[in-house]
Amino acid sequence: MHVLTAEEMREIERTAMDSGTASDRVLMERAGCGAVATILEEWPDLAPGRVLILCGPGNNGGDGFVVARLLHGLGWTVDLRLLGDPGKLPPDAAANHAAWSALGDVTPLVDGTDKGDPDLIVDALFGTGLTRPVDLPETLGLLRTERRAKVVALDMPSGWCSDSGRRIGARAAEAHLTLAFHAAKRGHVLGDAPEACGMLRVIDIGLPDTGDGVRLVGAPNGLAKAGGHKYAYGHALVLGGGPGKGGAARMTSRAALRVGAGLVTLAVPPAALQENAARLDAVMLSSMRDADALAEMLEDTRLNAVALGPGLGSGGRTRELVRTVLAADRACVLDADALTAFAQAPDDLFGMLHPKAVLTPHGGEFARLFPDLANLMNGPVESGPAFSRLDAAQAAADRAGCTVLLKGPDTVIASPDDVRIHAALYDRSAPGLATAGAGDTLTGFIAGLLARGLDPVEAAGRGAWLLTECALRFGPGLIAEDLPEVLPGVLAELAAHAPG
Repeated sequence: MHVLTAEEMREIERTAMDSGTASDRVLMERAGCGAVATILEEWPDLAPGRVLILCGPGNNGGDGFVVARLLHGLGWTVDLRLLGDPGKLPPDAAANHAAWSALGDVTPLVDGTDKGDPDLIVDALFGTGLTRPVDLPETLGLLRTERRAKVVALDMPSGWCSDSGRRIGARAAEAHLTLAFHAAKRGHVLGDAPEACGMLRVIDIGLPDTGDGVRLVGAPNGLAKAGGHKYAYGHALVLGGGPGKGGAARMTSRAALRVGAGLVTLAVPPAALQENAARLDAVMLSSMRDADALAEMLEDTRLNAVALGPGLGSGGRTRELVRTVLAADRACVLDADALTAFAQAPDDLFGMLHPKAVLTPHGGEFARLFPDLANLMNGPVESGPAFSRLDAAQAAADRAGCTVLLKGPDTVIASPDDVRIHAALYDRSAPGLATAGAGDTLTGFIAGLLARGLDPVEAAGRGAWLLTECALRFGPGLIAEDLPEVLPGVLAELAAHAPG
């Protein structure tokens, strides 16, 4: 599945119209029919009720006119309000305005006037076309999910940027149900907009699937082992911290082993050997005094993936370990302290990185390494399309020269030549992952997949999907130590449903 920008969607529509396979009028009719069918399927007990339809000055308003006509034909009482001059509507929206006007009234949308007590409100004001703040505070106040009426947004709740999922201006609408026509847009899976969208449904309007847009990470295939020696599945090395700081690295190690790395070694300072030995079984343990000792370990080319950062400390020793790992040209994951250690000199890190590396920052770590991008991503938005988390991750990957996984419910995985989104949203929302150690487990999943030979973008995307799936399977009460223990069941089900 792919998600589109507003411009990509317009280009798909233009191509269809230029080829003669569709027109705006036909697409509006299909959108309206799909919207009505989905509304009635979702809330059959509302029919035939009272509906307030808010139509905007563009083609999203044209979709609203079609919905009004179809619901009227099904016996609904329709109150339609139009924002703007009907004489300035685009041609096909104007045609649908005329078709509705033959059946019912069109009342000018004036902010603050009484709009009755409807059972259903349809937000057809702006859709994906919004580029400026919406100056309709009273109307936006109607479009809230705490009200009695069900709220449906056509393509995007008003006030949100469909490219970034960010609010444009001070206020924006909410919906119980958002209907995306042809394909989901980036704003449906990025930023704060997914919460405002409520349920998301994609409506087929007869346009071809061009494969354009950014790919959403889905369930992975091909993770089952097919025999062979343990070294055929790689050897992951995890670097741990000193005494009393080993828990994070142990979780990373266990996650790497569970995801299928043939061997996993945890390397720690000599003073931390005893406490780690008491807590490890299948994970091997090695003494590593300093960066020179690490360089000697990495002379063994069977150590083909390295994870470092969790519990490592953010001082000079960590910087030296990072330099040593990157100089060895191994596939590697840098997380937590391995990133924070370079907060004062991020360019030093960028100068050493290579395409086999994966950075896995959360928002705070990202801001320390890429403060300018974080400011663009988090600052106020006065016009659209707004700078998104996807834009930030892509720019960061270009600057770093490697894969960057920007953590969040809308995790973005970007490399200099690829970008994907893993959306732990809607029916895949996993609030249980807001727990200490979940990020350390993700680092282990990615490291284990790198050891198995996956490329960095694939390893990062599959690791993110597996982490969310494990959290969903476990349910309430999740702690990070539970995640690797759920993974075997997830992998077994994936293998059972694998194609072929």
